[in-house]
Amino acid sequence: MWAIRSLQKALFGDRSKESITEIAKGQLYVVRPISPKGFSELIYRDAVASIRRTSQDYNYELVIQRAYEEGEEDLEDSDEEGGGLDNDEKTFLLDKALHFRSAQREGSGWVLAWRDLSGDTGDLYEFICDDSIAEEDVKNFTFAAMECQYERKYRKPSKADDHDLKEFEFDEEDPIPSATSLAGSTELPPTSKQAAEHMAKEVKDRKKEPKSTAPESFDAVHGPTQAPAARKAPEALEIFTQKQAELHLFDFESGSFVLQDSAVIATVSEIGTWRYWLQITGGHGKEWLGQPVVADIGPVFNFEYLSFIFNHYADDGSAYSWLLRFKDQPTLEAFQEGVMRALWELLNEMKWSKVQKQDRDYVIEAFNDLTMDDPNVEQEEEDEEDEGEPDSPPQQSEHYDEDESEDDVELHDKDGHANSQLAVGSKYDRSFVIRGSKIGVFKHLPNKHLEFSTNISKVETPKGKTFSPKKVMLHNEDESMILQNPDNPGSLYRMDLEYGKVVDEWKVHDDIPVINFAPETKFAQRTMNQPFVGHSKNALFKIDPRIAGNKLVEEQLKQYASKNDFSAAATTEKGHIAVASNKGDVRLFDRIGVNAKTLIPALGEAIIGLDVSADGHWLLATCKTYLLLIDCLQKEGKNEGKLGFERSFAKDSKPQPRRLAMKPEHVAQFKHETGIDLAFTPAKFNADPEGKETSIITSTGPFLVTWSMRKIIAGQRDPYHIKRYSDQVIADNFEFGSDKNVILALPNEVDMVSRKAFKKPTRESIAGEVANSRLSAGAYSTPRKSVRGRASHLRNEIVNSPY
Repeated sequence: MWAIRSLQKALFGDRSKESITEIAKGQLYVVRPISPKGFSELIYRDAVASIRRTSQDYNYELVIQRAYEEGEEDLEDSDEEGGGLDNDEKTFLLDKALHFRSAQREGSGWVLAWRDLSGDTGDLYEFICDDSIAEEDVKNFTFAAMECQYERKYRKPSKADDHDLKEFEFDEEDPIPSATSLAGSTELPPTSKQAAEHMAKEVKDRKKEPKSTAPESFDAVHGPTQAPAARKAPEALEIFTQKQAELHLFDFESGSFVLQDSAVIATVSEIGTWRYWLQITGGHGKEWLGQPVVADIGPVFNFEYLSFIFNHYADDGSAYSWLLRFKDQPTLEAFQEGVMRALWELLNEMKWSKVQKQDRDYVIEAFNDLTMDDPNVEQEEEDEEDEGEPDSPPQQSEHYDEDESEDDVELHDKDGHANSQLAVGSKYDRSFVIRGSKIGVFKHLPNKHLEFSTNISKVETPKGKTFSPKKVMLHNEDESMILQNPDNPGSLYRMDLEYGKVVDEWKVHDDIPVINFAPETKFAQRTMNQPFVGHSKNALFKIDPRIAGNKLVEEQLKQYASKNDFSAAATTEKGHIAVASNKGDVRLFDRIGVNAKTLIPALGEAIIGLDVSADGHWLLATCKTYLLLIDCLQKEGKNEGKLGFERSFAKDSKPQPRRLAMKPEHVAQFKHETGIDLAFTPAKFNADPEGKETSIITSTGPFLVTWSMRKIIAGQRDPYHIKRYSDQVIADNFEFGSDKNVILALPNEVDMVSRKAFKKPTRESIAGEVANSRLSAGAYSTPRKSVRGRASHLRNEIVNSPY
C-alpha cells in the first residue's frame, strides 16, 4: 500500500482531490545525455504523477510526489539527512517549453518525459510508469497535459480538438533515452548516443557562429517563439527616420534575443493627426513588424551595444520584445530622434519642433540606457541584503476567543468589496487596510509578520452616511486618519482611530475641490502638527483644521489659470513641496503661495504618484510604465549645492533624470505569463528619519518590484528584483524606519514580506514562482464572530504554489 507523506497532507490538504488526472505509480529519473554529472539519476523510487490547477487562470502544474510504503515515512522522519517536505514533491509549470511527451518502450511500459529547463542542454526528466498502469491512463494523462499547455498559451479553454493540440505533440523529438536500463553501466544506449552526438554537434556549430555584441546572450539557439504576421504600414504623411539595422526577437524559452534578419529597414512615420507608425522590412520586401507607436512600446536605447529594444503588442494582446542593432552611434542617435519625436507628439499632442532644445535633450536622455555592470557594487549590495537573522516561518494570526474555531473565519467577504488602499503607520507599528467602508488594523510583530488587531466595521460621516474612502492619510501621531469621501470633494473627514469613528467634517472650500493631500512635512504624521497640504487640478494650498469656517488657508493658495491637471504631491523634511500633473511635468516649490522655483518637463506619460527624499535630493515620480528618479541637487553654476526647490536650475542645466523601467523582454515575459499589461502602483522610498533612502518599492499586476538606490546611482544594469504573488498587488509600502520588510495588500489578503525573498527577474522567477503565497489572517476579511482580546491563534495556512 502506498501513501503520500502525511505531513504534506497536514500542511497543504489532500492535493489529490485537486488533481485533474494522475498516474498512481512510477519512478522519477533525471537523464543527462551529454552531462559530465552522469547519465541517469534516480530521484524518487516510488512516486505519483498528477496534473493540478494553480491559482492563476489557464495555468496548470505537473506534480511528481514521492510515495512511501506504510511505516517507511516514519523511518525517513528519523533520518536527519533524509526525508523533508522540500524533497517529497517536484512541480513543473505545464508550458510548451517543457516539450512534454510520452512513449512506449519495446518490451517495457510507458514513459513520460519533459525537459529539465534548469539543467544542461538535453537534460530530461523521465517518469517511468509502473507495469500496472494501463495504456489508456497514460494517453489520457498526455492528452490532458496537451490541453493544459494549449490553455496556457492561448488563455482560453481547450476545445479538445486534435488539430489544435498537434503543436504540443513534439513528434520530431529524438527518442526518449532509457533511464532504468543503465544501472551500473557507463555506456549510453544507441538512441542516447545519437542524441548526444546530435546535441554536441549543435553546440559545436553554435560556437562557430560569429558572436553578436548585443546584450544578454544574443547567441542562443533559435527557440520556439514566433512573432505574429506583420501588419502593412499605412500611408505615410511624413517619414521621421529610416535606418538599416539587425533585427533580433526575444525568445521566451531560452530567455535570450535571437537574430532574425541581419539587414532590415526600420521606419518611423507620421500616418495621421497625432498618429505614428513603426515598420520593419527585411530583404525581398519581407515585412517583419508593423505597429503603431504607443506609450507601452517601452523604448530603451543602449549605446553600449548600439541597440534599441522595444515591445510589440499583437492584435490578440500578446506581447513580444524586439531589438534593433545599428552599425554606429550616429545612426542610432538619428533613429532615436525619430522615435522620441513620434512618442512625444503622441503623448503631448504638441509638435516636437516647438519644444526647446534643452527640454528635448532632457527627454532623450531619460530614455537612454547607459548603465555599466560593476561587480564590486553588486557583491557589496548582495552582502548587505544577506545581513541579519534568517527569515522565520510564516506566522500570521488573528485573535479569537478560545471557543471559536477556524471555521468561524470568512476568508473572503461576500459584499463584493476588495482591499483598495494601505496606510502604514510611522509612530506606531500598525498598518491600516481599506476595504469598502471597512478598515482593517494590523499589528507589526517582531518576527517580521503581521497580526490582525481589529476591524472598523463601518466608515460613516458624523451625520451617519456610510461611505468608502477614496483616499486616506494617517495624522496626528497616527491617532487620527484623514478620509476623503468621493461624493463630497470639497470636504475631508477626521477619524479618531482610538474610537474607530469619524468625529469631524472639515469643509475645505466652496469652489475648490480637494484632489489629493499630503503631510505638511515628510514626517509630520509622527508629530501633533495639524496643518497639511492639499491640491486641486489647478491649485496648491494649505489646509489648517484649527481655523474657523473653511479650512483652506487663503494666504497660502497658489491658483493657476491654465489647466495644469495636478495629480500628486509630496513634501520634504523642511516642508518643500513637489507637485506633479497628468501632463507629466513636476513643479518644485520652497513654500506654498508663490511661483514654482523649478519646472521639470514632461516625458509624456501622466504621473500617478510622487515621493521625495527627506532632504529633497531625490524625486520619485510614478508613471504607468516606468518610474522617474530625478536628481534635484544642482551640480554647477551660481546655484551649485542648492536644491531645485530653493533655486531655479539654469536654462541649459535641467535636473538629471533616471528612467527606471523594466527591461522590455521582462515586460514581454510578464505579459506572456500573466496576460496583464504593465501598470505600476505609486512607488515609494523607504522612510527613515534617522537614515537615507536606500530602496524603492512598487508593484505591477501580481509582482512586487524593488530597486536599490545604491545600484541605480552606481549605474548598474537591472538594479531591480521581483517577487510574484498569486493575485494582483493592490498597494504596497515599506515598513516605516527600514527597507528590510514590505507590507502589501492583495484584493483579499494582507502580508509582510522580507526583501530577501525578492529575486532577480528570470524566466523562472517571472513564470514559475509564487513561493509561499499565503492566506493572511483573514486577509483582514471580517470574522463572523466579534474580535476578542484573548488569544487563540488561527491555524497558519500556507499555500505553496510555484505559480
